[in-house]
Amino acid sequence: MKTNSTQQEILLLTGTTFSKREWSEKITGSKNNLTEKEQLEDACWNGLLPELLPEIYIHAEGDKKVFLWQIKQGKSFLDVELGDILEETEKEFSIDPYAFLRFQSLS
Repeated sequence: MKTNSTQQEILLLTGTTFSKREWSEKITGSKNNLTEKEQLEDACWNGLLPELLPEIYIHAEGDKKVFLWQIKQGKSFLDVELGDILEETEKEFSIDPYAFLRFQSLS
């Protein structure tokens, strides 16, 4: 019997007023000379994602916990991958523009 797993992918755009907030100060008390993108990534790895985006942060069914598995950096975004188990995201269903654009037909 196949069990259902929970996966979520969030694209955080950088260069916006949201990403310019000084997230790392909440964690370490100082900027540590991190770039805007590094501060946002650091905040995600340090558990602030539910606080940053409470309206889209999901909880898995039942007693399953959702974990942050990976953050990929793009030119102007962070691609955050969450899930209750580690599974590779199918590229054609990803919201990462570098992944899904390869599957678009050129017409």
